[in-house]
Amino acid sequence: MHKTLRVIDPAFLLQVVLIAAVYSAGAQTGKRAYPAMAPLDQYLIADENSEVALARSAAPASISDSAEVMVLSRDGYKTAVKGTNGFLCLVERSWGAATDEPEFWNPRVRAPICFNPAAARTFVQIFLMKTKLVLAGKSKEEIVAATASALDKRELPALEPGAMCYMLSRQQYLNDRGKSWHPHVMFFVTGDTAKSWGADLPGSPVMAANDPEERATIFMVWVGKWSDGTAAPSE
Repeated sequence: MHKTLRVIDPAFLLQVVLIAAVYSAGAQTGKRAYPAMAPLDQYLIADENSEVALARSAAPASISDSAEVMVLSRDGYKTAVKGTNGFLCLVERSWGAATDEPEFWNPRVRAPICFNPAAARTFVQIFLMKTKLVLAGKSKEEIVAATASALDKRELPALEPGAMCYMLSRQQYLNDRGKSWHPHVMFFVTGDTAKSWGADLPGSPVMAANDPEERATIFMVWVGKWSDGTAAPSE
């Protein structure tokens, strides 16, 4: 199971995300397919209401209905709906991944994520900064350097304890290999801390990806249902 995760999951790193590291023969195909950024229109969603609905599908309605929602514009992410519970939902694009991810420029990626208040105040700020750099035409090398500088100078906030997010959307498209993959929750912890969680050990439900560019470990746990309450695949 853990080997499968590393083959299909990481376009969302954030998660994805939004999220991690994929190094496989399939990844080499992705590298050939997405050598550079596509025209910006391919990353945008023309209908703002559709993007809001997709972002909210990241978490159960009991959470996302009261969350702030941001949508991608030509100038970066902007607030489309103000929230009341401190959560922040958005649809992450491919550059949420680490810069060495072969699908870093994949315009198909649509990764709905709903961050809790601690993550919204801290971890998500890195992605919002990366988005502005991408839209400004910066290279991967420039993005890495600018992010590192901002973290070193504390221009980006330190990661708060308890930062996490939901990725439960049936409509998510994480990458060409995993596509919608599995509904899951993610937890963000400063540093390379996989061992302290027992992640990736036989029988452990916790999977981990070290993210040195964002100086955090991202822990992932599958859940049994999508945000709409329907059953998720078990394999």
